[in-house]
Amino acid sequence: MKRMLPSLFLLVGFLSLWEMYCRVSGVSKTILPAPSDIFQSLITYRDILVVHTIQTLEETLIGLLLATALGVGVAILLFLFPRVRAAVYPLLVFSQTIPIIALAPLLLIWFGFDLLPKVIVVVLYCFFPIAIAVTDALHAVDQNSVDLLKSMRASNWQILYFVRLPSALPAFFSGLRISATYAITGAIVGEYVGAYKGLGVFMQTSANSHITVLVFAALVVIALLSMVLLGFVSVLERMFTPWKNV
Repeated sequence: MKRMLPSLFLLVGFLSLWEMYCRVSGVSKTILPAPSDIFQSLITYRDILVVHTIQTLEETLIGLLLATALGVGVAILLFLFPRVRAAVYPLLVFSQTIPIIALAPLLLIWFGFDLLPKVIVVVLYCFFPIAIAVTDALHAVDQNSVDLLKSMRASNWQILYFVRLPSALPAFFSGLRISATYAITGAIVGEYVGAYKGLGVFMQTSANSHITVLVFAALVVIALLSMVLLGFVSVLERMFTPWKNV
């Protein structure tokens, strides 16, 4: 709490100035709604926001789980097979030069407007940070620990399981933390391109109707979801890397 207090004071001060400006200047709610109006809209439209939030959260969690499994699997594959790494690693880096939002319309054409294309967009957003972080961490293990297990005639798989993977956990959670912030964005991008429901659709329809306060309400929900995801990743990191907290 001591670490969060400065940020909380800054946030409260910013919201207070925002509220004061909206009340004093008389700016239209269509241009800039006051924080109190945004909070009121969260309460008034909570039912429809819950429906869209559940859809976006489902896309986010499924995509993030698939990206995590795929990223770790690819990292292990690249580590175990150096020739595959030499061929695939540059392509992974090159793939990040392609804007994912440009691929979203193609995914909609190929897979329709259901859940799958949004999940694929989330996977594309989240896969790279995890794969690269774990790949580099597997190669950066303390060589003394590896030599110790080799002196005990441990196999490469045993060294991977007992030394390399545990040592790569901090880097894995760093990549997962980055991916968690991208996951919501990926889901929103997929919904913006084409979907039946979700916070992206809600924001788009609200903007088209010039109901700016609802756009801000959706942004608040998105920010809260991102904070919850980051908090959950931090809890998992404390559970699986207790030596970092000593």
